[in-house]
Amino acid sequence: MGRLGLGAALGAVAVLAAGCGAGDPGAGPTAAPGAASSSSSSSSSVSATGAATSAAAVPVADPAHAVPAPGPRSGELHSADILVRSKTTLTDAQVKAIGAVHGVTGTEQLSIGEASIEDQLLNVVAVDPGTYRNYTPLKSADATVVWDRVAGGELAVNPALKKRLPPDAKGFWRMGSASDAPEIHVGAWAAQVPGLVDAVVNDAWGKALGMTPDNAVIISTAITSPERVVKPLKRLLGSSASIQRLDVVAREGLDPRAPQFANVVGTVAQAVGHYTYGVLGGGMIAPDPAWVASHIVTDTVPILGRVTCNRMLFPQLKAALAEVQARDLASTIHSTAGCYYPRFIAGTSSLSNHAFGLAIDINAPENGRGTAGQMDRSVVQIFEKWGFTWGGTWHYTDPMHFEMNRIVTPG
Repeated sequence: MGRLGLGAALGAVAVLAAGCGAGDPGAGPTAAPGAASSSSSSSSSVSATGAATSAAAVPVADPAHAVPAPGPRSGELHSADILVRSKTTLTDAQVKAIGAVHGVTGTEQLSIGEASIEDQLLNVVAVDPGTYRNYTPLKSADATVVWDRVAGGELAVNPALKKRLPPDAKGFWRMGSASDAPEIHVGAWAAQVPGLVDAVVNDAWGKALGMTPDNAVIISTAITSPERVVKPLKRLLGSSASIQRLDVVAREGLDPRAPQFANVVGTVAQAVGHYTYGVLGGGMIAPDPAWVASHIVTDTVPILGRVTCNRMLFPQLKAALAEVQARDLASTIHSTAGCYYPRFIAGTSSLSNHAFGLAIDINAPENGRGTAGQMDRSVVQIFEKWGFTWGGTWHYTDPMHFEMNRIVTPG
């Protein structure tokens, strides 16, 4: 899909937060190249109090994925206390019933899914920027420039990711590992719902990314303890939804009592399907046994022998390794560190594609993270031909790592 819907040329527009550090809302250093503007391209800024000030409206960076700009904030600010998340769209009747539960003082329906960026599954939400902002920290909520940029088709990203996953030289994030995955300009670095949201897009981009529409609700309980609201929500929704206390997330990490869902967007979504898991100790997770039974198998592949992976990975993994063998490159591969790992990335609550059995680590000893590695580049090209992304090209390199970025059926 590439960089979609960018209009006529416009000069760079500087939009900087005061300090622009972790927790400060602020936009990226320049507007999206080629952004279209219905007004002048004067600079905007976010003051120390978080209020947006500008001499002119923020330019619309991506008209093909734009929604009306919300302008200054209106309505009450709400705490984000509980997330209700379903595998499918929550109906109007369900959302109305959630809002009627005793202790619920506010609800915000949105779409939530995971995008794989450098093997980290990031929580991306598609929102109405005019109403969702009231559930973010005050400084972000009042930063009009942030939400005008989201409305204009740009990303707002948690500042904690600024060093770990910086955008490319032109300020874009690729929303997936495939070379043709959509790219969205990072318009703002702004604090989001703690422990939940990594990046925000508007609803137009949510549709383009293939996100399940309106599959989640953020709930505010104000002075009522969230725990007192969780129980009636469970009675109302049963097993059809995950009910996660966000105060627990902020303090301790994901609640082990709440089932977790992953709704992966992009070309590999078919290989993941509906993924439900529980949280165990030591960074481990417990995927739904029925999912494991239908998706994870052990099979023999050329060179490496027996490996355990997602069943949909095997045809192209076998084809890639068979070509490595046919081109007399088998001697360059001596081992695998495995494929299916049901666990979080170390030190995080983010899943890797290994949790779905869609990535494999090869020749680990001499291809450590953060190094150039010693992977034979002809082997890399073969794997890329057969639908894999190589981690050696990432910002924080992982040259042992190959992950499925598209489904390829050998002829």
